[in-house]
Amino acid sequence: MESYQGDIILSDDPGRQQLAVIHGYLTQSYWAKGISQGQVAKAMAGSYCFGLFHGDQQIGFGRLITDRASFAYLADVFVLAPYQGQGLARWMLQSVFAQQWCQGLRRILLVTRDAQGLYRQLGFVPPANPEGLMELHKPGIYQENCMHTIKENA
Repeated sequence: MESYQGDIILSDDPGRQQLAVIHGYLTQSYWAKGISQGQVAKAMAGSYCFGLFHGDQQIGFGRLITDRASFAYLADVFVLAPYQGQGLARWMLQSVFAQQWCQGLRRILLVTRDAQGLYRQLGFVPPANPEGLMELHKPGIYQENCMHTIKENA
């Protein structure tokens, strides 16, 4: 998939995705603070990834963890600060969700602390049966893994 909005390109070409940019953003995010570059690469390898580009520079990213048949979990969506407020995240996600295989998904889930407004514009709503959702959440795991690696290498 490749789409254009002015001089911004949306692409799902794995060869275009820039691990250093993606890792640089994610390691500073509230949801993946301290994640290693290896973990990001592994997550990307197991996902359908898509990115926004201004020329050769990656300016946005997202991924769907999916079987491409019935279910997907939307993760790691971002647009770099200088490009925010232009509707690029909405355009990126609308374009991804418009693909035929994505249209057949029965459920797409996500978790967000502060972007409910964006996702409501795309049709997301709070779960109808929140008591049915369960999680095993390990919020500090990336920092813990980092500390184990430092101790092992000392």
